[in-house]
Amino acid sequence: MARFTPRIIPNIQITGIAEDTYAVGRTPEGIVCFVEGAVPGDVVDVLVFNKKKGYFQGSMQRLITPSPDRIAPPCIHFGICGGCKWQHLAYHRQLSEKENRVYQAIQRLGKVEPEERLPIMGCEQTYFYRNKLEFTFSNKRWLTREEMNLQEMPRKEPGLGFHRPGAFDQIVDIDECLLQADPSNELRNFIREFTKAREWAYFNVRSREGWLRNLIVRTTSIGEVMIVLSVHYEQPEWIEELLSVLDHRFPQLTTICYVINPKANDTISDLDYTVWKGPGYTVEVLGGIKYKIGPKSFFQTNTPQTLRLYEAAVRFADIRPHHIIYDFYTGLGSIALFVARQCKKVIGVENVEAAIEDAKENARWNNITNAEFIAGDMKDVFNQEFTSTHGRADVIITDPPRAGMHGDVIESLLELAAPRIVYISCNPATQARDINLLSVKYKLDKIQPVDMFPHTNHVESIALLTLISSV
Repeated sequence: MARFTPRIIPNIQITGIAEDTYAVGRTPEGIVCFVEGAVPGDVVDVLVFNKKKGYFQGSMQRLITPSPDRIAPPCIHFGICGGCKWQHLAYHRQLSEKENRVYQAIQRLGKVEPEERLPIMGCEQTYFYRNKLEFTFSNKRWLTREEMNLQEMPRKEPGLGFHRPGAFDQIVDIDECLLQADPSNELRNFIREFTKAREWAYFNVRSREGWLRNLIVRTTSIGEVMIVLSVHYEQPEWIEELLSVLDHRFPQLTTICYVINPKANDTISDLDYTVWKGPGYTVEVLGGIKYKIGPKSFFQTNTPQTLRLYEAAVRFADIRPHHIIYDFYTGLGSIALFVARQCKKVIGVENVEAAIEDAKENARWNNITNAEFIAGDMKDVFNQEFTSTHGRADVIITDPPRAGMHGDVIESLLELAAPRIVYISCNPATQARDINLLSVKYKLDKIQPVDMFPHTNHVESIALLTLISSV
């Protein structure tokens, strides 16, 4: 097979956005071209560096005519950091593109048409909206081309920030991130300067050497702040020195934890943690429900938009006091607890046992007695015995991971034939696929796109499916 030679294709009109960093247009011959750096409405010359079956991949070589929706990105790390890749596209156009993605997936993959198309629900706050960020220590930060040209620049400079896309062993040193409110930036920058001054070794993912590994910062809407420091091995004197300084410097820290992680990967879900200060959790409040969020808990990272998402899901569910609700892929029970006071009972299922323990604790904490939580794989748990034990559901709320629902779960849903299914998804493609499979018994009443993560390509959607009475 002949090796592809990169070439420049001029005057490509960019018409939309695709996955990740790519915009999309067509060559004069009509070949689809995915382009890095462009936005919808641009006319660009493209350096094509890859050819695959039916399409090209390339990067913007020259901007000929800028889109009317192209704006100056406010972040100083834009284009280098792996996040917020659409800051250079006006927010109203981001919303339009995301809405189109949801409805195109429903038409193309779902092969159905919703009876009602609701406009996308945008964020009122498009920066400083995240309640959790995770930063990585690395002994080898990403150097820009300008820095590489400086002879006096050390080749291995430690840094604390986010992973550079395509460079698992290097991170972009972050001075200011626009995703999380204070004290996130000040905390991270202080920790970096303090630890560098003491020459404490940052982790090397290749050689698995170094002490400092990760930093998690959690904030809540009621002003609580948690940090979780992950280190490679025990070093009690250093831990005590660093955490004591942080406690003194940042009195707003309500919980300080640390984790010893000797593994090759950075996950801490299977590790014990030590609470150095505070109760060991933060508290968030949504719709009058208080949630304890621990160092390893999963919780939606955009709190204001999560409330709007849940409220929309509840409207779709049309819950009555006599209803039995199944909440599948319940996580720490956030949706189940949100609806518990409106129904007869709710049963949440989740395969992560630690999340189920969080859900049970949150139910006790809120004096909710009509919520039951079960740990197990959905395809194994959800069967006729499950229905016989808990009663036939009036409404099923399902919020699966990006891969969507297992085929066995779809079959069980069709067999159960609950009157209403509210399907929340972070992946329009797998949601559309599952809706297509359910369409033998269900019609798609309406769908509501929701933007949870401005300046990224991610979009959530809520679909209401109702049982076809004649089936």
